[in-house]
Amino acid sequence: MLIRIAVAFFISSAIILSSFPSTIRIAESHEEGAEGHGSCDSGDLPQISADYRPGIVAVDGKSDEWGEVDGVEMPLLPALDFDDDEAYGGGRMTVKALHDGRNMYFMLQVDGEFVYVNGDNRKCPSVALMFQIGETASYHRMGGCEDMPGTCTSKTCKGHEVDIMHFSIGNAIPGRLYGGNPMDNSNRTGSDSFGHLVDLYAWNPHCRYIDGVAPSGKQNDSVAQNDWQGSWWHSTLTLHSGFVAEDSPYAQGGQKGTYYFEFSRPLRTMDRLQQDAQFVIGQSSKFAVAFWYPVDGKPWRGSQHYSVSCDWLSLEVASGTGFSSSQAGSGSSWGLPSALSLILSFVAFCVSIFVGYMVFRPKSIPFTPIDDNL
Repeated sequence: MLIRIAVAFFISSAIILSSFPSTIRIAESHEEGAEGHGSCDSGDLPQISADYRPGIVAVDGKSDEWGEVDGVEMPLLPALDFDDDEAYGGGRMTVKALHDGRNMYFMLQVDGEFVYVNGDNRKCPSVALMFQIGETASYHRMGGCEDMPGTCTSKTCKGHEVDIMHFSIGNAIPGRLYGGNPMDNSNRTGSDSFGHLVDLYAWNPHCRYIDGVAPSGKQNDSVAQNDWQGSWWHSTLTLHSGFVAEDSPYAQGGQKGTYYFEFSRPLRTMDRLQQDAQFVIGQSSKFAVAFWYPVDGKPWRGSQHYSVSCDWLSLEVASGTGFSSSQAGSGSSWGLPSALSLILSFVAFCVSIFVGYMVFRPKSIPFTPIDDNL
């Protein structure tokens, strides 16, 4: 009877445990943004998911460790005239993101013929990431503050802040790390004296500054620094122990292949002046991606960049359990602690039955024969 009770309890426990939601995240297909000839339907823009994947990324510009990470492939259209007819001719850009609970990581992949002119950033490809900081900061006009240089300040443009990372590779050796470094960070700015991977903030295209530097050109009394690090690579480059500056231009120009741009940044920074976006696990952020390329060998201008979207993209920083913020409120309340509690309760139940049986079981009285001599 006791065995039957225990078996029944175990079966009921198994049924309850089987009702826990699966932590396997099924990726849905992403729809392409508005096809548009200058139009934009921001409701159709895809969402980028930064899953929790600790210990797999080394920021070296190479994409090997990103093979199992889902990405979104999007066309590159002129940012100032989002027209399919004027799309970047080399191909599309694939955007991937993940985090390890401490840092955010990004991988940008875009097809293009290899071109590199040492020391000339505008004759080399370049990329940028822009993130919303202020609640009213718009994608269009880089924050959207109406003030111009001379009048734009942190007070007059409050709420229009955007965070920008810009990487131009004209002085960057492929596979080497650029961005934040002890020398520039000791000066409390977002500069990069060795390459050109800089940390910026802006209120509009005309009011754009290095982190830690005020519109007046003076340094702010802050703990600003360049929080980004990154590297680049091209699929035509020969893999060996590592390039040095004397190896420039590193490969033969004009070869078809793929550019890779890889970046990392802490989820949260020491910023106190609204110059850095802050990422929160389980929540989403708004961001955009830009790409410059010297078409036909002509140097690009600042406004001649391509974009993967006509408005902010959503970046979802997923939690380690595999649930997104949209699922957190609607999912089951069962979790690992509940499962362990149920199992321990079952063990305690079985022990109590066993102890009760040992205490109250019928005790046999040994037979004592009567002595005939009495």
